[in-house]
Amino acid sequence: MKRLTGTNEEIAQLLYQEQLELSKQNLDVEETVRSIIEDVKSRGDQALRDYSTKFDKVELDSLEVGQGLIDKAFEEVDRDVLIALENAKSNIESYHRQQLEEGFEDHPFEGVIRGQLIRPIERVGVYVPGGTAAYPSSVLMNVIPAKIAGVKEIIMITPPQEHFVPAILVAAKLAGVDKIYQVGGAQGIAALAYGTETLPKVDKITGPGNIFVATAKKQVFGIVGIDMIAGPSEIGVIADKSANAKYVAADLLSQAEHDVLARAILVTDSEELADAVEVEIEKQLKELPREAIARPSVENNGRLIITKDADSMFDLMNLVAPEHLEIAMDNAYDYLGRIENAGSIFLGHHTSEPIGDYYAGTNHVLPTTATSRFSSALGVHDFIKRIQYTQYSKAAVNKAEKDITTLAYAEGLQAHAKAIEVRRD
Repeated sequence: MKRLTGTNEEIAQLLYQEQLELSKQNLDVEETVRSIIEDVKSRGDQALRDYSTKFDKVELDSLEVGQGLIDKAFEEVDRDVLIALENAKSNIESYHRQQLEEGFEDHPFEGVIRGQLIRPIERVGVYVPGGTAAYPSSVLMNVIPAKIAGVKEIIMITPPQEHFVPAILVAAKLAGVDKIYQVGGAQGIAALAYGTETLPKVDKITGPGNIFVATAKKQVFGIVGIDMIAGPSEIGVIADKSANAKYVAADLLSQAEHDVLARAILVTDSEELADAVEVEIEKQLKELPREAIARPSVENNGRLIITKDADSMFDLMNLVAPEHLEIAMDNAYDYLGRIENAGSIFLGHHTSEPIGDYYAGTNHVLPTTATSRFSSALGVHDFIKRIQYTQYSKAAVNKAEKDITTLAYAEGLQAHAKAIEVRRD
């Protein structure tokens, strides 16, 4: 891991610029994705079949994944995986049910009613990667909050496979997906955004994907809603001398193994711990099956910062605003109030980040690239709409007329003012 020195502000700015470079979209990808989207818009299902042949090397008889394949997945899935998915589902549901919102109504003055309705999004599309990036946990994390919000129809798409990972289809069924289509890449995002003869147009798209999927989501935003444009995975660890170097190293590597562009950051006020963590990382890397991914991630993007005290550690990490944040300190819960910016926080020496990835019930779809400064983990709130309503009686309009028309005339919008004045007694 590269060691950084400087003021907190200088280090945070450097880390932010480095992260932007890692997340930068390739202009060639932008143009390629644009052409794919236009092709799907004009040729629909046939374009999807052609791209399946070209990119996935699969000739499709049907775009929809039928019930037979789903039943087969339940027969093939490992029993322990099924139990783990069911337990994870229960935890995710119990956590996200607490995010449900209620509307409100008040009557601030005589003749005035104000309020807010909560309504679910009508139809949502969930993208699920295939191949080595097929994560059933992501199916649960994207679908369950939508179901709790009351979304009426959830469409899942995933790249076509000669043989689907059984756990993906099982997780989809457990979570409550209504229909599954074997379509991947930018073409899948285009199909969800615009609809084809077979795939219905959705109102919002969520779910992770490669650079082509992320770029497509960015390009269709506005036609549909999206969850976020996620960059490479990242973890920040705040640790003092009480931390266990073996634990800290393992947690940093848990994110490094995702991608060569993933980032692991350790902030500590203990030089002794920093040295021990570096030794442990090298030791554990040699034992990892995904060393070929984790090693360049740590060597190129891993960062280690030694600060003068605990206050500096928290001040710096609030500037970094990491996706995942671990506090590896005694009495870690006591420091929770110090955190202003993070996607998800993991407290104490034993709360490793993968607990949140799979099991605790908190969501693992999180803001990256310092966007936790202004955005949040995926949740029930991402699948609802808040609709305002107002009612004024004639007397209430007359009472408010002067204030309203004064502001309208001040803005030079005479028709706004006239719309009130015509109702005058």
